[in-house]
Amino acid sequence: TDCDDFTRSYYRAQGMEQAPREEKELDAFGSTLSQMQERGGLGVPKTHERLYREVQLGGGHVNVNMQQFMECDGKVCRFYAVIDDLSLPQHERRPFVILFFLADDTMEIREQYPLNCGRDPFPIFFRRKKMPRGPARIIGGPFQRDIPKEECVHVRDLAVGGTHELMGKNFYIYDADPFTREYLQTEFGEKLAECQDVRLPERAVARATTPPYNGYGSWDDSMGSVHALVPKPPRKDHVKLYVNDGKVLRFTAQYVSPKHEDADRMFVVNYDLADDTVSIHEPPQRNLGIVTGKFLEKGIHVNQMTGNLFQPHDLHPGAVIRVYNRDFEIIDMDEYTRKWFQEPNAKRNFDLEAVLEKLREGLRQQYPLVRDIFRKCDADHDGVLTMHEFRQALEKWGFQLSEEDSLVLMRHFDTSKDGQLSYNEFCDALLDEDYTTEMLKSRPMLDKNSDARYAQRAHGKVEERVETEKVRAAVRAMGDVVYRHTQAFMKLFKEFGKVTHRDTVTCTQIVQAFEQIGALLELDDVIRTVLFVLPGADPNNVKYKDFLKAMVASYHDFSAVR
Repeated sequence: TDCDDFTRSYYRAQGMEQAPREEKELDAFGSTLSQMQERGGLGVPKTHERLYREVQLGGGHVNVNMQQFMECDGKVCRFYAVIDDLSLPQHERRPFVILFFLADDTMEIREQYPLNCGRDPFPIFFRRKKMPRGPARIIGGPFQRDIPKEECVHVRDLAVGGTHELMGKNFYIYDADPFTREYLQTEFGEKLAECQDVRLPERAVARATTPPYNGYGSWDDSMGSVHALVPKPPRKDHVKLYVNDGKVLRFTAQYVSPKHEDADRMFVVNYDLADDTVSIHEPPQRNLGIVTGKFLEKGIHVNQMTGNLFQPHDLHPGAVIRVYNRDFEIIDMDEYTRKWFQEPNAKRNFDLEAVLEKLREGLRQQYPLVRDIFRKCDADHDGVLTMHEFRQALEKWGFQLSEEDSLVLMRHFDTSKDGQLSYNEFCDALLDEDYTTEMLKSRPMLDKNSDARYAQRAHGKVEERVETEKVRAAVRAMGDVVYRHTQAFMKLFKEFGKVTHRDTVTCTQIVQAFEQIGALLELDDVIRTVLFVLPGADPNNVKYKDFLKAMVASYHDFSAVR
């Protein structure tokens, strides 16, 4: 239909003239588009006067409800509700949150799933839109008109303590958040009721009864198969085992309604307090005609008279017990058992002379050399046994003596009475003399009386050993900084030169100097180190040149590990 000027001039130079321009043929769409481009819009222009006239005649407005949106954007009223779901075989109370958006009067309902409820994670019960009043019906569609505002649920229709039908479900609102309460009180003068308790009582879960004890293994072993498919070894009460180790209650018993040949038989019932085990044996009797010995293996057994495991209060004179369909009547108990029943937590008395002999014999039998015995008891390898180390040796051999009794035995070993045992004193107490100057010379008798001054010396030695370890650790830590780091020596000289112009410093300045080179030390450790490498020095007046030289010289005096 047309071409540009260059094309026309080119063809004119070639002797060919182009035809003049022809008009385009427009269809209905093209003509309408041309008119829109000419007028600047479709149909009648939307001027301010036109909008004013339409509102006057009752028409719509482009910014309808914009004022409500600007004032209430982000403001949401929140109600808490529940519904009782009776559609399931088991009654269930389902919690919900009802959200009312004040910006556009829309609603959303979300379900709050309890822990392990078994439901699929789809919390949106009703998606955000305007909700009509009345029964549930389909909302939206191409041929359905908009729901009038008067037919939709408003925030004033919801109240705490009432049941409301929303989308065909009866929701009981039991609470609202503080903003909702304040908004309704301020805007409409309506005060909501207090929070209602909608919790259901705890559901009683049926628990299977514990099967009876079958007699095989211990009670804890049998209960392990009840509690787990793969039973684990039962835990031991180590505190009970330690406290009650060696405590056995002994009773004499005989048959109830015995036969003629069993009338003279006597039994000893043993109850071990450490692990609650029971054993029965029959002591030998002359001309009894029956083979005596072990009658019941040591173990945890059931008293068939009570149906429970044996307890100490089941055993007393006059009581009748039944074990494996055998009835025994308790006749008497020994003296220790009688005292234990009178005062269970009483201090246990030991025959210290018997303990001393058993300790000597046991140490001799375990190790052939006394040197090995002493090294085994000397935990810190400092060449002496303190009170704690001596008590640990006694506990290892099963003698749970009190501190007072342990000090009595230790004083018998300690001939110098300085509060600790040296290797020579240990050998003298443990071994017999190779030759004696007297005939039938006996060992000195054990003095069972307590000595307060010796106990004070023994405690002092323990504190002294603790302080010695602290001094050893402090000297080793400072020595590692000064000796092992070659540049630290000169850096410390420079730091000391900065803090003072004298040749002496205080222990606090020593701590600060070490901090400047990256070593953090405690003030007490520095004082211990100064007094060790410079005996008699004043901690507030330390010659730092002599101190550093002494640190380097004494570094190898302490081994890293003893």
